[in-house]
Amino acid sequence: VKPMTPRCTVPKAVPVGKTASLHCHENEGYPKSTYSWYRNSEPLSPDTKSNAKFQNSSYTLNPTTGTLVFHAVHKGDTGRYSCIATNDAGFAKCEEQEMEV
Repeated sequence: VKPMTPRCTVPKAVPVGKTASLHCHENEGYPKSTYSWYRNSEPLSPDTKSNAKFQNSSYTLNPTTGTLVFHAVHKGDTGRYSCIATNDAGFAKCEEQEMEV
């Protein structure tokens, strides 16, 4: 079963240095969906250590739960965030939402 449009929760504004939690979830898809996050239409790597572009980012992304947590946000984390739920039957994307730091 193809995933439904996921419900995305993105904080509107977060002070520099604070924690920000972004959530993405849908429960219609079967098999269970995995989640990927995008900032300004660029995919965020789930593994920040192996990707040089994201080594300065302080986030953890859990593709199973759809949770994206920034441990200490900085100005560069400002942007439009969206999430895609994917399974064997297809994918669905939530609306982009702005997060300001």
